[in-house]
Amino acid sequence: MSAASCLLTEDQFLCSICLDVFNNPVTIPCGHNFCRTCITEHWDINVPCQCPNCKEVFNIRPELRVNTFISEMAAQFRQSAQQKASSSSSEQQVSKPGEVPCDVCTGTKLKALKSCLVCLASYCETHLEPHLTMSGLKRHQLIDPVENLEDRMCTKHDKLLELFCKTDQMCVCMLCTVLDHKTHDVVPLKEEYEGKKAELGKRDAEIQQMIQKRRLKIHRIKRSVELSKKDADREAAEGVHVFTALKKSVERSQAELINTIKEKQRKTEKQAEGFIRELQQEISELEKRSSEVEQLSQSEDHLHLLQSFPSLNTAPPTKDWTGVSVRPSYEGSVARALSLVEDILSKQMKRLFEAELKRVQQYAVDVTLNPDTAHPELILSDDGKQVKHVDLKKNLPDNPGRFSSTTCVLAKQSFSSGRFYYEVQVKGKTDWIFGVARESINRKVKIQPIPHKGFWTIWWRDASEHKANGGPGNRLPLRSMPEKVGVFVDYEEGLVSFFDVDTVTLFYSITGCCFTEKLYPFFSPSSNQDGKNSAPLIISPVNQTD
Repeated sequence: MSAASCLLTEDQFLCSICLDVFNNPVTIPCGHNFCRTCITEHWDINVPCQCPNCKEVFNIRPELRVNTFISEMAAQFRQSAQQKASSSSSEQQVSKPGEVPCDVCTGTKLKALKSCLVCLASYCETHLEPHLTMSGLKRHQLIDPVENLEDRMCTKHDKLLELFCKTDQMCVCMLCTVLDHKTHDVVPLKEEYEGKKAELGKRDAEIQQMIQKRRLKIHRIKRSVELSKKDADREAAEGVHVFTALKKSVERSQAELINTIKEKQRKTEKQAEGFIRELQQEISELEKRSSEVEQLSQSEDHLHLLQSFPSLNTAPPTKDWTGVSVRPSYEGSVARALSLVEDILSKQMKRLFEAELKRVQQYAVDVTLNPDTAHPELILSDDGKQVKHVDLKKNLPDNPGRFSSTTCVLAKQSFSSGRFYYEVQVKGKTDWIFGVARESINRKVKIQPIPHKGFWTIWWRDASEHKANGGPGNRLPLRSMPEKVGVFVDYEEGLVSFFDVDTVTLFYSITGCCFTEKLYPFFSPSSNQDGKNSAPLIISPVNQTD
């Protein structure tokens, strides 16, 4: 018997109804074999009695007797299969929480290797064997193991969900297409699957790009912290050198300066750490979503992809990091501290301002005036370096960029990042305004040169009024009118500083500015006041201080 069993295949020991090894096998008149229980239950439900395999009909229900030969052969095969399964199960993985278990295993459930969309069951490696060897079962559609296979059946018609209604964006069965979705645009699941898979590919590419941008932002933030540390070290050293020479009278000021710088650096590092944590968290979320999208996009499970697509087709919420910067500016820190002890520090302040001005002059840019923005009563020089007011209004096209109600003009150059510096000669004038302005300012109304209107400027009016327009009533600490003024802007830091070039003095800084768009150098020579203010504003070449 053992030798004979070696000549038989595994298919011959499986009942075609339960797909398991024969249990009390019986032979019906047509010659096919089944488990006694399987064929009995089959005939109890189906009338008239017929063979499940060849469909031969029996008018009289056949009497069933166990085929002892096949029973013995099946028993021997079952024993052999159990030994093989026992050996195989030791090598196969036991199903863990979150994994799909085999539906056939009794006792210890092994991890399912595949799920069958026809049988609506999941199988481990051992119980999957019939689907890989039996000709009838080979035609069944196998997919990666999934739970709740009953969800793949239409709840209304109890048919397999194998189509997709593009009109209602839902999976449907064949009966749905002739009843509820008769006039709708219906396509095979695979066709919609391919389309959605392509969309997921694009979405993953977008997510990867977002991840790269955030990694680059982390790199830039770290670099900014490094540069900030160098600036802080340099400024702190300069402060120590100055205050050490002033003995006890300025020791308190020295300590306050160093503490201010260290606190600012500490806050910078703390802020940077916070940004980096947020960015890393976003990267983690994006990588998680990318992994989910990649896993879904590689799935052969049409229904699972389509059901999961809406929740994975969008990137997780992220922060707009475009305007985030952590590099502070320390320009003027020592200078502002020394102003409190001006009499004692006059010589040291002179030296510090010289170094400061020399440093910012390294960011000098070539600025020329834009005639398309000039008020019709302004005269510009041919080289675009000078502007003055005349009483005669020229007949010029009123283009959108031209100032109509205030005698102003913008430069041709704009800046949306980094640092820049330029100098303006105001010698001989009694009234003027200049600085920087954002691109979106309203040029058709009388301007208010203040920050919330988009202007960061200084304003000189005769000898009676001179102030910085960084806020209400910010009067400039000037004893005499400067002849040449330097303007320094640090876009990321939100800093605008004004220097008296001839006396090498930083006379005002507007800090805490929030720049979100292009900045243009801004100029107003003001009214010529019957010739009293007829001198032009002149954009001067920058000469490095000695």
